[in-house]
Amino acid sequence: MKNPFAKKPAPPPAPAYDPEKYVPVIRSSICTGEKTAGFKEKATGKFVDIALIRTDRDLKDFRDRYGITDEIRIEY
Repeated sequence: MKNPFAKKPAPPPAPAYDPEKYVPVIRSSICTGEKTAGFKEKATGKFVDIALIRTDRDLKDFRDRYGITDEIRIEY
């Protein structure tokens, strides 16, 4: 049985983010409104999802984790 008072494990270290190769993007579903934050490769357009965005706090955590200060583009 799990200990309900045990600490949560630390999140894994953030993968490297190279602004020369990747653009931060939020993908939003037109149907459900679900949002996913990640990076889009400039050369190929491939999207790598990093985090599910449910609240403004999730978005702030994503920005802080990768040091993103610019506006993040939203794609539908």
